[in-house]
Amino acid sequence: MDPDLLNTLKDAVHVVTLRDSGNIDSRTKISELGLNSTTLTELIGILEKNFSIRINNKETALLNNVGDLLSLVRNRIPSGNRFPGSECLAGNNANHRYGISGNGACCDIAQFPEVKKLDRRLDEFDRVGVKNPYFEVHDSIARNRTSIGGVEMLNFSSYNYLGFSGHPKVMEAAKDAIDRYGTSVSASRLVSGERPIHRKLEKALADHVGVADAVVFVSGHATNVTTIGHLFDHNDLILHDSLSHDSIVQGIYLSGAKRKSYLHNNMDHLENLLERVRDQYRRVLICSEGLFSMDGDICNLPRLVEIKKRFHCNLIIDEAHSIGVLGPGGRGVSHHFPGIDQKDVDIWMGTLSKSFAGCGGYIAGSESLVRYLKFTAPGFLFSVGMSPPIAAAALASLQLMQQHPEIVERLRERSRLFLDLAHKRGIDTGNSVGIAVVPAIIGDSMKCVRVSRALAARQINVQPIIHPAVEENAARLRFFISATHSEDEIRHGVNALAEELNR
Repeated sequence: MDPDLLNTLKDAVHVVTLRDSGNIDSRTKISELGLNSTTLTELIGILEKNFSIRINNKETALLNNVGDLLSLVRNRIPSGNRFPGSECLAGNNANHRYGISGNGACCDIAQFPEVKKLDRRLDEFDRVGVKNPYFEVHDSIARNRTSIGGVEMLNFSSYNYLGFSGHPKVMEAAKDAIDRYGTSVSASRLVSGERPIHRKLEKALADHVGVADAVVFVSGHATNVTTIGHLFDHNDLILHDSLSHDSIVQGIYLSGAKRKSYLHNNMDHLENLLERVRDQYRRVLICSEGLFSMDGDICNLPRLVEIKKRFHCNLIIDEAHSIGVLGPGGRGVSHHFPGIDQKDVDIWMGTLSKSFAGCGGYIAGSESLVRYLKFTAPGFLFSVGMSPPIAAAALASLQLMQQHPEIVERLRERSRLFLDLAHKRGIDTGNSVGIAVVPAIIGDSMKCVRVSRALAARQINVQPIIHPAVEENAARLRFFISATHSEDEIRHGVNALAEELNR
């Protein structure tokens, strides 16, 4: 048994469990490593990344002991290559390991292992005779209906939850902003890119959430990345739900903080982690989503707040899919749960591309938080200010939401109808509570793609979510429900899905 490989495995086990891996040898059973399904997936991912190999889920399921895993990894390393021990992983002896010859092959992006891996995945569509379902061009406003290649489709793949993208008042507000301010503010807001529409939007967002202040960013993904990456560092620990969005994880990587996921919505696991390691770190941030974008279930916010207070942590809630959807008048997950003080969540994050019919994101919270981000966060400070028509569209959408709470309620009614009908037809919807996001779990990536294409042939647009975005046994079609969907459209969509699943 190669000691370098074993030591690398031990280090990886420590990374995902935050425990000393102890005495491990080839006979140690995988079940004795203290891993659950989530941390085992993380462990495999670390090994794949370090050694530029691929281990599929079926192979992982067959692993019995450490010897099996080590043999699998060793056999995947290209023949003729010396095993990359820890000193090579750290970047030492690179010439010896990679055999740099000066022919430039190492600089050919087409030959990067990760690029070639994507190429193989895309080639798989051709191999099985299925059209690639991604990057379809829509040539109309995407609401309950959309047009793809000139064909009108019933649309379940756009998160225009309240139908405000394409609403006449929203479009009018965007056009008026262009007439007054142009299409770009042409500068960072700190310098000369500040416009009245920015401040009006931020004040309205803060009031809607129920906190003191807010700041808007030009990218939703970058909102999490720059905020988390800027507020925390190597002295800190960040604990995130295992189903947290990529933007949260990328923000953690940027921060340099220690990262650990807790089992999805498992507050006991989160609590156990904090009991063991809280006193080892200066700051601890807990990350969760309000409404989870893949599964359509809701975080346990009361318990998160209680744990956050008891262990003296910070808490960020990503409301990308819950603002405008949950709570009275779409005020978000904190208003969904009675008795929550919005100030008990340190950082409220949300996006403007779903219920607000725009683009970008926001952070809402205390005046101190917002002021600090405005003056120092790189993703805000060194970025152009939000485009005026986008800010105006978001503000108009928020005003419509507040003036017409019945639209939010209609979204919930349509979502519940979809969920109820899906259950009656025996469709696996996972943990979805039936608000805006309802997955149909299929558990086979290629079958997901085939069903998606079959529905497209019936003029129904729904996109597959497949491995590696989710585990293979969790591959799914994800249905986004809109307040603009009619009951008949909901019934037609569910019936067509059930028919294609049963073919």
